Amino acid sequence: MGMGVCVSIGAVILFFILIMLRDSNRFVTVSYSLKACGIKKGVRIVLLSDLHNKCYGRDNEKLLAAIDSAAPDLIVSAGDMMTSVKGKSTEPARRLVEHLAAKYPFYYGNGNHEGRIYHDRKVYGDMGKQYRRALANSRVCLLENAAAELPGYGIRIVGLDLHREHYQKFRESMLPLAELTRLLGECKGDCYTLLIAHNPAFFDTYAAWGADLTVSGHVHGGVMRLPLLGGVLSTSLRLFPKYDGGKFEKDGKVMIVSRGLGSHTVPVRIWNPAELVVIDLEPAGRKEWRWK
Repeated sequence: MGMGVCVSIGAVILFFILIMLRDSNRFVTVSYSLKACGIKKGVRIVLLSDLHNKCYGRDNEKLLAAIDSAAPDLIVSAGDMMTSVKGKSTEPARRLVEHLAAKYPFYYGNGNHEGRIYHDRKVYGDMGKQYRRALANSRVCLLENAAAELPGYGIRIVGLDLHREHYQKFRESMLPLAELTRLLGECKGDCYTLLIAHNPAFFDTYAAWGADLTVSGHVHGGVMRLPLLGGVLSTSLRLFPKYDGGKFEKDGKVMIVSRGLGSHTVPVRIWNPAELVVIDLEPAGRKEWRWK
């Protein structure tokens, strides 16, 4: 191999390393504006997902400043704010949530990492119990297959807590509508329904159930993003996931997938900076279609 070829290969490797270091340690703010049939007044939501204990500045001061600058009416977490590693501190996630919950209404849906520490005490001991206590003390509304009513906005927030079988690596599971209905009950048609569902893979089922807006994360934007192809690798280690990040629509229903604020399974990002997501919902008339 000639010297010129070696230099070229080295330059390409260095270029990718620099991109990786940059994108793995920054976040961008991404905004969506949606017309929402049935809500009573406009609402701004900050969506957090997949922080995985990442810190942007001391005590996440950069992230907190960006959230305050967005001036949200409420915060929604789509899960995986911490990382389920035995003995690993959850303090970065706890401190961020505590700080935000003191200023804004905070609605928290579980991801697969919260699910592990809550349900597998043989591995994680009291880790889940302590984390739950911290959320409760912060007056966070933890939604585990449960709903919270926001009558002032005409919105119902529902948090889906999926079993770990729906997060298996190297294989694709199914979420039948009957199973979702068993977990959440029937989707009521009397107001706008926002579903927190960590895994976006089941958007067809979420839409069929009746969620007007689903917010998700989990996929980390596909780790590396390529032009036209999008995200390359999902956290279940499947190539080119369909729902890698952004806004998706089906039969009048919308799903917004955050590319996440941190990393875990593959702890790098390439052309794929972390995301702080801001969603503006604006009234768009009555939901007359529900009564046809």
